[in-house]
Amino acid sequence: MHHENMKAWVVPSLVLASIWVKWAVGLGSYSGQGTPPMFGDYEAQRHWMELTIHLPVRQWYTYDLQYWGLDYPPLTAYVSWLCGKLGAWIDPSWFALDESRGIETPGSKVFMRFTVLAFDTLIYVPALLMFARVWQGTRSTRRQELALAILLFQPALILIDFGHFQYNSVMLGFTLLAANFFAAERDLLGAVCFVLSLGFKQMALYYAPAVGSYLLAKCIYLGRSEGPRLFVRLAMVTLISFIILFLPFLPPFARVSAILDPLTRIFPFNRGLFEDKVANFWCASNVVLKWKYWASQGFLVKLSAALTALGFLPAVATLLFSAYKLQPQGTSRDGKAKPVQPTPLLPLLPYALLTSSLSFFLFSFQVHEKTILVPLLPMTLLLSGSSPEEQTFELGMLMNNVAVFSMWPLLKRDGLALQYVTLLIFWNTLVGYNPFKIKGRSLLQLLSTTVYAAAITLHTAELLFRPPSRLPDLFPVLNVLISTPVFALVWLWSIKRGVEVSWALGGLGSRTSASSSTATTQGSTSRKPLPFPSDSRRDLRISSSNANASDGLGREDGVPSMRTPGTRTMSLGFAQGRRRKVRSGSVDIH
Repeated sequence: MHHENMKAWVVPSLVLASIWVKWAVGLGSYSGQGTPPMFGDYEAQRHWMELTIHLPVRQWYTYDLQYWGLDYPPLTAYVSWLCGKLGAWIDPSWFALDESRGIETPGSKVFMRFTVLAFDTLIYVPALLMFARVWQGTRSTRRQELALAILLFQPALILIDFGHFQYNSVMLGFTLLAANFFAAERDLLGAVCFVLSLGFKQMALYYAPAVGSYLLAKCIYLGRSEGPRLFVRLAMVTLISFIILFLPFLPPFARVSAILDPLTRIFPFNRGLFEDKVANFWCASNVVLKWKYWASQGFLVKLSAALTALGFLPAVATLLFSAYKLQPQGTSRDGKAKPVQPTPLLPLLPYALLTSSLSFFLFSFQVHEKTILVPLLPMTLLLSGSSPEEQTFELGMLMNNVAVFSMWPLLKRDGLALQYVTLLIFWNTLVGYNPFKIKGRSLLQLLSTTVYAAAITLHTAELLFRPPSRLPDLFPVLNVLISTPVFALVWLWSIKRGVEVSWALGGLGSRTSASSSTATTQGSTSRKPLPFPSDSRRDLRISSSNANASDGLGREDGVPSMRTPGTRTMSLGFAQGRRRKVRSGSVDIH
């Protein structure tokens, strides 16, 4: 299209193609299809539409909890009410109270699939488009379009939302909109979007330590004059947003105790440490330690909370300490700071989001296998801005592929084997990734090949053999043992990269050098570049030798090459082979 002067049609074509792929996946089966009496997640979402349009608000979180009682925050309930009203207008039998349980008519299934596609197109896709413009604005148009394609066709999210059936793209879309607004220096709008994400699904809490510490760090960075003002505005906007979301459960619209109804449903500590076979620390270690047999539930709740906090603490500490170190020199003397647009802390945000969400996935209480979608978002954003020679690219591809593999027991149960294989092959081909390429392999790439070989071997064994009767969960457990180390490796890498980026920004260096760097930034002209730092950029490396050692690629200059004849491509921080100056105060660092 670029060569035929049809550049304006590339992005619409990508969006339309992704819609077609999502709808095609939706033509298959879904969670709980034809499996009474409880069916599955599809029936849960349909049932919530049924109860919200027929019952008063005060009964939404208390009605017949044994049959898919509502256990998501109020924004999900409001969206269910809206969809239920529209569906009941088309055909009242789809959402007749109690009588419609388990309904699977062709018309109702088309409507339910349409609601997922509609909200994905209205919220998640615009967030991706904004991301390409705001975070990657200085990159070539072709590079932005490639990043958009990687994100639009991410297989894990398509398989869960459009195959299994859920509305995760709404939560992820609001979170991405929040990050976009932070990058555009619209912090209050970003705070509202993140509250909407929390109000739609409680799993957005996985991002909360990163988002909260980033905003607090920015307040610290702005100094004693501007910082408290921003803090008060953020606190007021956040509080008002939560009050509006929960207003029907607050006085004078409800009794004082009514607020406990949604809260006790949203945080189900009585369900157990984990469900099914999820690729996290608890399920993997349970193979040997058998937690549920000797540890009380109260002890496990406290232990999981402690481990989760320790898991995201490095990201929080890095952000806050970097904010203190990067304060302009005049801030500590008179309390006034000349704000830099935007804050130099922004490049730390994606790594903090990844560290925080992975620590929750690996160590928190009551995790589902589908929750890997939460840390997968920041990792895929980082992947979209990397080149094939970079460590970020290899780890991003590995995590995405293993994330889909880790959900195989669920997808198999849903009858989505064809979609599983097809989407994985399509997406890896689209990205141009060959996991079994042998020539010039680094240690990380060899490790990736080993993981893929183990996954294929497990699939082959599952196809050819039945597990022994005394070990019925043998294959799902082996899946967990293959997947969990990969997620743990990415978590450790995210901490490492956060520290490296902070060091390069001056946030972990001496106060004098940090202040000097910030002062230099203020004196330079500002433009909007990308905030995602690249592994191979000289301006974000502690030293050339250290970067080469960590990358494992043996490059002397650290500059990757993505160039092919007739193609204008670039790694983050390099455009058309031309190095740019370091601007730690702009949206990205060059």
